[in-house]
Amino acid sequence: MTLPLTNDLVFFDLEATGLNLTRDRIVQIALIKLSADGSPQQELEMKINPTIPISAEASAIHGLSDADVRDAPTFQEVAAKIQDFIGTADLAGYNSNRYDVPLLQEEFYRAGIFFDTGGRRLIDAQQIFYQMEPRTLSAALKFYAGKEMENAHDALADVRATVDVFTGQLRHYAGATYEREDGTIIEPFADLDAVADFCKDDRFLDATRRLKRGPDGVPVFNFGKHAGKPVAEVFAKEPSYLRWILEKDFTTEVKTLVQVIEEERKKK
Repeated sequence: MTLPLTNDLVFFDLEATGLNLTRDRIVQIALIKLSADGSPQQELEMKINPTIPISAEASAIHGLSDADVRDAPTFQEVAAKIQDFIGTADLAGYNSNRYDVPLLQEEFYRAGIFFDTGGRRLIDAQQIFYQMEPRTLSAALKFYAGKEMENAHDALADVRATVDVFTGQLRHYAGATYEREDGTIIEPFADLDAVADFCKDDRFLDATRRLKRGPDGVPVFNFGKHAGKPVAEVFAKEPSYLRWILEKDFTTEVKTLVQVIEEERKKK
């Protein structure tokens, strides 16, 4: 570390059954402690039985199945060991302030341990990355085209800059390959079809991300009290929910999609 440590610093990462901070559970934890006294770094890694099923979406990302953690200890059984390893250390991770830290706190609370972060430094490398390397059009123009942005937020200036950015991206990534989450290797800049496919996010059915594909491809809600539930099943049990959507301030795309889903459901 180029910065002197005045307190131990623990980097950690969690894999879980899903992304919900209150409902989901940890299935794997890994920690590396950097000691303020300069002693060798320590590592702790373990799989954890979450006591609830691992979602198919989460399993597809981290590769852990229910069978992989069936014989592992529960978090309650290892909570004291993890707490002792962390001690009074500061915490660090990647997107840790928004996900790993609160998820770890929830697990500790369920185990009867109050895990206080109020007196700890919380270091999030993702936040540093995002703030030091801004994802604005001006930043992209400078990075890919070596140009300074003029008249930002003027429509014509912005679209000219976007042309330069895309042209620069094609030069910068010519011949590059990309590994998808499932391990598939693609050439995202082979042609415009490949570029369009690379920009597409097939998880969501509409631009506002109100509807998405479930693990089995069935449309599910991505908002509200029925989040994660199949749209057709909800409408079958609660027809008024369809009427509510059609009357509220959802996009025309969302309203059209839910009506199509309901029509298909009635045909079955």
